Amino acid sequence: MKSHIAFSIILLICSIIFSNKTFPQFKVIGYIQPRWNQVPDVNKISFESLTHLNIAFVNPDSLGNLVLPPGFDTLIQKAHEYKVKVLASIGGGSYNPYIAALLGNPERTAFVKRLSQLAIDHNLDGIDVDLEGEAIDKNYDHFITDLSAALKQQGKLLTAAFATWNAETIPTSALKKFDFINVMSYDQTGPWRPNEPGPHSTYVKAEEDLHYWTNTRGFPKKKINLGLPFYGYCFGTKYGESMSYADITTNFPGSDSVDLIVPDSGGIIHYNGLPTIESKVIMARKNAGGVMIWQLLQDAEGDKSLLMAIDRIVKIKEK
Repeated sequence: MKSHIAFSIILLICSIIFSNKTFPQFKVIGYIQPRWNQVPDVNKISFESLTHLNIAFVNPDSLGNLVLPPGFDTLIQKAHEYKVKVLASIGGGSYNPYIAALLGNPERTAFVKRLSQLAIDHNLDGIDVDLEGEAIDKNYDHFITDLSAALKQQGKLLTAAFATWNAETIPTSALKKFDFINVMSYDQTGPWRPNEPGPHSTYVKAEEDLHYWTNTRGFPKKKINLGLPFYGYCFGTKYGESMSYADITTNFPGSDSVDLIVPDSGGIIHYNGLPTIESKVIMARKNAGGVMIWQLLQDAEGDKSLLMAIDRIVKIKEK
């Protein structure tokens, strides 16, 4: 009996030591994008492997009112049960026709107020700004300055998602306002470049992206999170333009251990398998402050899960 008790105590101590909560400086941020007609099954999300959850997307309608994704409050409540911080993400890669007008005067004041009130009303831990491309305009700096001031009064976080390809459009004055940034180190190519099939999220690109933000832009590495894709792009296949990692592993046995698949029906699919994701997380532990995932609902289950692979690396005790 005593030996069983002693063994149980040892297991408990080890679980505490190797928990990813032991290393709060290393963040595991998962974006989640619910389908508009479907509330996500929160029981299928491994909240215990996350430090932050970004709910995508909360965007304005034609009247400037913020439209919430399905299951918004349920996700917040469940994540908080696991001590996971939750942010509402605005913007996204898809063009929103109403945001640009809300960034300038006189609409900006009301828009900032709506966002800060959203954080209060729904018990959010902050707001994540994922404005991309043309959405980063002359009013961006003013918007970030005003939003930062409003959120800091509440003790809330302000974060951002950035791609390196248009990083020069981000003013340094705005960059300094963010508590941390998520680097979208993916989409080097894709369906919009049908004549340029190839990997869209390489290890080398991840190295280059981290080097840019830490060295060229001088942003503290502990405030930078390396983006990891949970999806792939299809070139010349019958599977459409993209596939989730879950669908890739379901359709192609053994695909979890490689980064590309050549279907028998033709074409090619590029993505990140387990070995590449693991190697990127190891790199991020040395050269960044965490990792970011787009997006959680695209992950596979069981021993093929990318999130579980991330969790295993994070739990390795630092030497």
